[in-house]
Amino acid sequence: MGPLVSRVQLDRVCHYIETGRQEGARLVTGGERADRKGYYVKPTIFATEDDSLVIAKDEIFGPVLVVIPFDDIEDVVARANDSRYGLAASIWSNDLSEVQRLIPKLKAGTVWVNGHNMLDANIPFGGYKLSGVGRDMGKQSLDSYLETKSVVIAL
Repeated sequence: MGPLVSRVQLDRVCHYIETGRQEGARLVTGGERADRKGYYVKPTIFATEDDSLVIAKDEIFGPVLVVIPFDDIEDVVARANDSRYGLAASIWSNDLSEVQRLIPKLKAGTVWVNGHNMLDANIPFGGYKLSGVGRDMGKQSLDSYLETKSVVIAL
C-alpha cells in the first residue's frame, strides 16, 4: 500500500484511527504508522456494530476499513444510504442476482462488485450527496467545459 499524499492527510487519518479507538470500535489490525520513512499508515481494520461512529460515517481517504455486521439486504441498504456521502460502494458476493437487485438501491456514484477502486478512464467517476458534483473521467467529465446551445428554426 502506498503512502498518503501529505503530512496533513497522515495526521487526519491518524486522528480518525484514534477517534475509532475512543468511540469503542474494536481494533482488529493496524492502527498505527508504518515503521518506514514517509506518510505511511498500516492498513487498519475496525469492527463494530455501531454504524453511528465517526469512522463509519466519514470519508477517511486512508487505509482504514470499518466492518459492520448486517441482518439482511434491506439492512445493508439502510445503513449504506444513511450517510452524508456517496462516493463509492464495494459489494462482495457470489450471488450476482442479489447484487443486481442491490445496486440500484445504493446511493453511490460508483459501485464495484467483487473488487475495489477499479478505475477506467472511459467510465465516469464521481459521488452523490456531499461526495461531490460532476464526474471525472468518461465523456461526462467534459460537460463542465461545454456550453450547450439549442437552435430551433421554423421553416
